[in-house]
Amino acid sequence: MFVTTAGRTTEEMTALAREIAGELNAEFVPRKKRSIMAIQEKLFDNCLVVGKERLELYPFGEKEPFFFHPNSAMFRIKRLMNGENDPLVEGGKLAAGMSFLDCTLGLGSDSIVASYAVGTRGFVTGVEARPELSYLVKTGLKSWDSGYEAINQAMGNIKVVNGYSLDFLKSMDDDSFDCVYFDPMFDESILESDGIRGLSHFAVYEGLSKQTMDHALRVAKQRVILKDHFRSTRFDEFGFKVHRRKSAKFHFGVIEKE
Repeated sequence: MFVTTAGRTTEEMTALAREIAGELNAEFVPRKKRSIMAIQEKLFDNCLVVGKERLELYPFGEKEPFFFHPNSAMFRIKRLMNGENDPLVEGGKLAAGMSFLDCTLGLGSDSIVASYAVGTRGFVTGVEARPELSYLVKTGLKSWDSGYEAINQAMGNIKVVNGYSLDFLKSMDDDSFDCVYFDPMFDESILESDGIRGLSHFAVYEGLSKQTMDHALRVAKQRVILKDHFRSTRFDEFGFKVHRRKSAKFHFGVIEKE
């Protein structure tokens, strides 16, 4: 990946782009009035554009970039504000003061909902393997203005970790988090959305191995939660109790700790 600036740039933006390139161990490429596509055709690589208001990630070969946005978390939290239920909050029995580990952070929608549910006395950590996606989400969570203080606070209270979920789980003590969460759907159906189809270039397919599950059960104090396609065999394979939802493409499964 390389880093460049928006078309109309300033010395401050250029300095910031150079700084971000250094953090990501990526090459900084001056824009020089060239289009992103023109630079990519020369370098054959993904591109992170540092603009005045946001960062944009251009996957190589894609015409449209994607950028951080709370996505479905917005309307899901609004439903919670209105006293309605959310399947993740309900299945995970999330409540104020709890801790939540998202092993498949992606763009962070589920982590934002979880953060809202556990409140300021709780905490949420999200693990993302790709450094560029991790940086994009980490920055976006701190800077995006949703127009709702409670949602902004929920985003700001999420800690983003760049790394592989199995490695992170191995590094944690027993009972480190109340809930440990997996969403392999990030690898599959969520990428079907036109707005984030480019994420397929960045998805890291770790899978859900017995070793990962063993460590998840060790690290979880209360329960492990799995969001997966309704046809998935992983629920039965690992012994999840499934919360089935009529007409939904995905269900939530839970393993309660004794």
